[in-house]
Amino acid sequence: MNTPLRPAFDWNRLRAFLVTAEEGSLSAAARILKLTQPTLGRQVAALEQELGVALFERVGRSLSLTRSGLELLEHARAMGEAAGRVSLAASGRVEAVAGEVTVTASDVISAWLLPPVLERLREAAPGLSLEIVATNSLRDIRRREADIAIRHVEPQDGELIARRMPDMQARLYASRDLVARRGGPPRDAAALSAWPFVGFERSDRFRLALNAQGLSLTPDSFPLVSDNGVVAWHYVRAGLGVGAMIDDVARLAPEVECVLPELPAIPVPVFVVTHRELHTSRRIRIVFDHITAMLGGD
Repeated sequence: MNTPLRPAFDWNRLRAFLVTAEEGSLSAAARILKLTQPTLGRQVAALEQELGVALFERVGRSLSLTRSGLELLEHARAMGEAAGRVSLAASGRVEAVAGEVTVTASDVISAWLLPPVLERLREAAPGLSLEIVATNSLRDIRRREADIAIRHVEPQDGELIARRMPDMQARLYASRDLVARRGGPPRDAAALSAWPFVGFERSDRFRLALNAQGLSLTPDSFPLVSDNGVVAWHYVRAGLGVGAMIDDVARLAPEVECVLPELPAIPVPVFVVTHRELHTSRRIRIVFDHITAMLGGD
């Protein structure tokens, strides 16, 4: 007896779900997909019927994802990004994409972590013109001060699309020269507390976070402070003090070593943020996909 063939998966239904989930309402998703709201609603309902689960529940005038919807969302995003890349590659349109895209990120990420993705973007879409705004202050995506932002805090604006990446890990580092001058690596947190530190901004947050891990630092422990992460890291590499750095960046500097590696790593959250034009602008989608792939470890 022959087993009936399962119908081919309908990508249009999954796309309808994906855009509705990201927009939060059928009306907003329908405008982006250029569909009528009833048509879009039927596609979402058909997907729910096909899967046998409820994907949305109505909360006031908006839609909220159910647990099943949340589980499906990440898979739908991955499929959407893959489908977009396949479509562009198959048609040769990546080469044809042109225009300007502004990306803002911290000075450290801009200097040390973005170059590989910029190289890949240049190869994939040579017609793109990229402006990198290296700043540690938040840029307003909604006012188009930037098209894409790499941030360490989650935006609270529901009009933006924010993709959380795996947390980066930061630890305490010092130059090998400083370690040698201090007679070798510190034995424990108390010994390290006597070393000079390089601070980032005149803020107690970093100092108090380290003290919570067993150090006993005072404001006098930071004879050098800079609000520029590149400059602060240069001072650490030059042997002027101990500083915190993302592990991926520290690995690029053979002249430094981790001090007290047994201390818990400092988690650094990462969000890639853009505006709703992500759904309609090929050039923004290409840059967004490359950045998220890089930060996601793909």
